[in-house]
Order: sequence, then C-alpha cells, then structure tokens
Amino acid sequence: MRCGLGEAMNDEISATDSVRSLYQGFREPAVIRGLAEQIRQKACHLTEPLYMMEVCGGHTHTIMKYGIQQLLPENLHFVHGPGCPVCIMPKERIDHAIILAQTEGVILVTLGDMIRVPGSRLSLAECRANGGSVVPIYDPMDVLEIARQNPQQKVVYFAIGFETTTPMTAVLVQQARRLQLNNLFFHINHVLVPPAMDAVMADSMTRVNAFLGPSHVSVITGAKIYQPIVRHYQIPVVVSGFEPVDVLESVHMLVELALDGQPALQTQYTRAVSLEGNTVAQACIADIFEVRAAFNWRGLGNIPNSALKLRAQYADLDAEVLFESLLPQEPVPDHKACRCGDILRGLASPTDCKVFGKACQPSRPMGSCMVSSEGACNAYYRYAGFHIEPQESRR
Repeated sequence: MRCGLGEAMNDEISATDSVRSLYQGFREPAVIRGLAEQIRQKACHLTEPLYMMEVCGGHTHTIMKYGIQQLLPENLHFVHGPGCPVCIMPKERIDHAIILAQTEGVILVTLGDMIRVPGSRLSLAECRANGGSVVPIYDPMDVLEIARQNPQQKVVYFAIGFETTTPMTAVLVQQARRLQLNNLFFHINHVLVPPAMDAVMADSMTRVNAFLGPSHVSVITGAKIYQPIVRHYQIPVVVSGFEPVDVLESVHMLVELALDGQPALQTQYTRAVSLEGNTVAQACIADIFEVRAAFNWRGLGNIPNSALKLRAQYADLDAEVLFESLLPQEPVPDHKACRCGDILRGLASPTDCKVFGKACQPSRPMGSCMVSSEGACNAYYRYAGFHIEPQESRR
C-alpha cells in the first residue's frame, strides 16, 4: 500500500505551495484516520503483539505529538529506542568537553543540543557560566571561522551525531587540512545505528520484534545497513519518514510483514531513501574515519564497533590524542534515580521513572533523555501532559 500523496500534488502550484501542500497532505486527518482503521482491521489477525522500536527520536516526537499510539489497537506498541545522539552520550564524554573548555588556551565548540546535557558534575552550560570557554553553534561550518578568528587559541570541535551528521564533520576535517588551520582539532563522538540495534536485540529482556528504521541516517547509508539485523534476528525493518502519515504507513507495512511471516527489509520513505544511499558521502566518511573497537553508549553500555574515530593520518587533528593526559577514560555511572538507560533499551517508558516531570524537567534535566528535543522523556513532557505543574499555577 502507498498513499502516493507526493504524486497527487498539482504541478502548476508554486514551489512554496508545493511544499506546504505536501506536508499538509502527510498530516491530513482523514488520511491518518483511514490508515489507522486499515491497521486495526489487519492487526486483529496477528498471533502475537508487535513491539516496534522507533530508532530515531524524530519518530518518537511525531508519535507523541500526533497521538499515534492512541490510534493503534492494543496489540501494537511503540518502543522508544536509542536514536538520539545527545541521549546516548555517556557522562565521561561530556566530562571530556568540560575539561577541554576549562583548559587555558582552548575554545570548546559544539552543537547547541549538547549544552545542557549533564556530565558527572556539570553541564557545558554550567561550565560556561563558571568561566569555561564554550561556544554553541548550529552550523558546523562556523567552526572554520572561529578557528580563523582565534589563531592563538586551540579550537576543539566536539562532534556528535549518527551517520546523518558524520559527512559534515568529515568535510570540516578536509577543510581544516586544506586551509592549514593548525589550531583546529576534533573530539569525535560519531556513533553508528546498526550496532545499537544489534545491542537492543541481543538483550535477553528485549520485547522488540520489529523496527522503524531512521530515515535521515538511511539517506546517507542506504537502507542496506539493516539487512544483517533482518537476517540475524528474523524480524521486519521498515525505513520510515517522519510525518504522521509516514509513520502510520510504516506501521501498516510492518503489520503486513508480520502477518505474512516475512522478516524483510522495506522502505516507506522512498522519496528520499535508496538501498545504496549517498555513495559520495560514504566515500568522504571512509576517507576520514575508521571504526572504533568499542564505544560506551549511555544506557546500552560498551558496544563493539559502534562508533568512529579519525584515521591515523589525521592524528595531528585529534583532540583525544593531543589532550590524552587530561581526559579520563573510566565510565561514569548515571544518577541512580534516572532511568534513561532502561528507556533507551526499550525496557521502560518515561512515566516509569520516579523523577520524571518532578525533579527531572527540561529546565533542570537529571538525565539525557529529558535534555534533547529528540529525547523520549522530553517528548512525553511536551506532548503527553505528564509534566507536574508548579503548585501556584494550579490555584
């Protein structure tokens, strides 16, 4: 089944109206209700519940914002996975950033999402308030200009993200070399989706038996990266777009695959994702990075071959090499009251956490899942009405 909304648009309307029409179509209540009804009719024939992990936090927010779980029958469940690069960043890596920002002669630059993530003692926002040199950016290319304007300082870019943002960091490394920016260094925290999916499935406690594959990651990597998951665990994977109609159509596809007993890989988001992906971006990544032996994921633990690092020929740009003596390597445990780890593994929902919406809120997060705009706790707090209002506001 395909909705074909993009093809139905009028070719004569303007480009702006085309985009507006497209997204209105993918949020059309009648289409949403129709898809939900088709899903209900088919899901009643399933012999066991479907626990569908959405790997990307963007999907989590769509599900919560549009109340998609409430549209589904009781035997279909969304499980919120580790698909937020901010949420899975362990405390010791945040501590690295804080140490660098507090080091004389260093400017720490990172994406704005990282600023409020708590480390073992401080967040980067608190570090900045205490005099640390922290510069938040929203366009990674700004790093080049910051390095140019501060030739006497060591500028360290704390790079994060899944395969989606990795090509941009690779380009920055290439540009740093080409422009001979000898004061620009990189602390690499790029992680890989398939090993995390494998870690979720390898957990003996997992209930997950289907995946909504992340679309933005898949634009770069191609849908092919999920084929080993399908083969090894014999479960269906559907690469889904982010709009509510995308998500519901993907659920419909997963239900059909489950009914047919087919552990297959399919792509719903065909308007952007191919099987092979962006081969130019892949080549750029391969030129700059190699796979780390292991990386500690918040909530998932140490996962082999799940992250990237700079290749040896770029070691002179590697902040972890330059500042090795300053940066601790031991993992730092999360706050005992925080259940982000269980949430990222799909073993709990935000409302299972005793501090959710109380001691832990977006304005004062205890855990990473509440910090990021893609975190499950943040989504529940913003869209599901679970937050606890201050006493005075209820009078």
